[in-house]
Amino acid sequence: MTMPPVPRPVPERAFARNLRMGGVASGILGATLGSVASTMLRGQRPDLAQAVLTPANALRLAGGLAHLRGAAMKLGQMLSLENGLALPPELTAILGQLQASAPAMPPAQLKSVLTAEWGAGWQKKLARFEVRPIAAASIGQVHRAWLKDGRALAIKVQFPGIASSIDSDIATLGRLLRMPGVLPKGLDITPLMTEARAQLHEEADYFREARALQAFGQTLSDDPQFLVPQVHGDLSTGRILAMDFIESAPIDSAISAPQAVRNQLAGDLISLVLRELFALGQMQTDPNFANYRLAPDGRIVLLDFGATRSIAPATAERYRQLLRAFLATDQAQVWAQMAALGYFRPDQPEDRKALIVALAIKASAPLRQDAAYEFANATLIEDLAREGQALGAAREFWHVPPADLLFLHRKIGGMYLLAQRLGAEIRLRPLLEPWAKAR
Repeated sequence: MTMPPVPRPVPERAFARNLRMGGVASGILGATLGSVASTMLRGQRPDLAQAVLTPANALRLAGGLAHLRGAAMKLGQMLSLENGLALPPELTAILGQLQASAPAMPPAQLKSVLTAEWGAGWQKKLARFEVRPIAAASIGQVHRAWLKDGRALAIKVQFPGIASSIDSDIATLGRLLRMPGVLPKGLDITPLMTEARAQLHEEADYFREARALQAFGQTLSDDPQFLVPQVHGDLSTGRILAMDFIESAPIDSAISAPQAVRNQLAGDLISLVLRELFALGQMQTDPNFANYRLAPDGRIVLLDFGATRSIAPATAERYRQLLRAFLATDQAQVWAQMAALGYFRPDQPEDRKALIVALAIKASAPLRQDAAYEFANATLIEDLAREGQALGAAREFWHVPPADLLFLHRKIGGMYLLAQRLGAEIRLRPLLEPWAKAR
């Protein structure tokens, strides 16, 4: 989470939220028809996709989602992080304009939420509560508070109406995405929308997040690299999560630290991802930089466990086999495991599957090299984007992978970008080989 923009009321009722998105849809449709008409008047054949996916329409869509916060904004962020194997690059660019931060709710709306959750006179429970939030995102905002014994707390407060609006928001956003020209004909995003709806309901359940926070805290309690805030159950509810406030600095403040320190930080976080995937059966899937901070003693503070997902043992074993195939450059096994995990459809052309596999093997090259991988000087993402342009050209063969893949890629991509931001130099193969072995 980052510092929020100027406070704006959160629309609480479905009617108000649908009206807002209806206005966005009307604006997009009007601009699109105008562009099509202008093209036809010039004697040219209009490209509907190009007419819809314009910079102006991008601002309309991103602005509407940011105003609503909640499911609409969260799903937009999720879709913007897919890797180009599924959605049109123009659409991911549009959704990519959604940032992790959102406008905070005004003090009066905040007070109504606190009173509804904590009861009248809730101020007596605390020595001090700061009305100005220290952060705000798609589902809630965070405030500092102090108990009467002097302990500092971080109070995460959910925006009103978010939980009850998830289903209608997802349906509304689905209708927007299905506007002619936005998605290729025949591309079915229903499974992704269904999975996103379930995930968002889980994220809006702060009791569930508290349990995940406690579970990670217990698992990592003896780990010298990480620090997890403790939950204050007496002040936590379904819409409020109270936890220790830990003095810390943004993790990217370490970019001026010695190379060894930066390498250690990035290496620890990459190792944690592997541990989550292959050992814990639970993964925090939101790689926002703000969820990783540095305590004064050098430990990494882990925050925001709302996006924690369970990983079935069978799924983890599939990824283990895929990792083993990547390390061995075994193209046949890479193909087989990617097919089993859902990277491509059975009915997709063989040459398209081959291109996806080739790109995956190229992307995994840093895992195989013996020398340290220099993230700061890497051009892997740019190279893959350039070589993968052929994937985006065949609109009729776009495919939305299973949500689990998108969430995992979201986490891995976030770790890559964080390691790049830190300028880390890491020998990745020694970190990965122990996890590739059969269990």
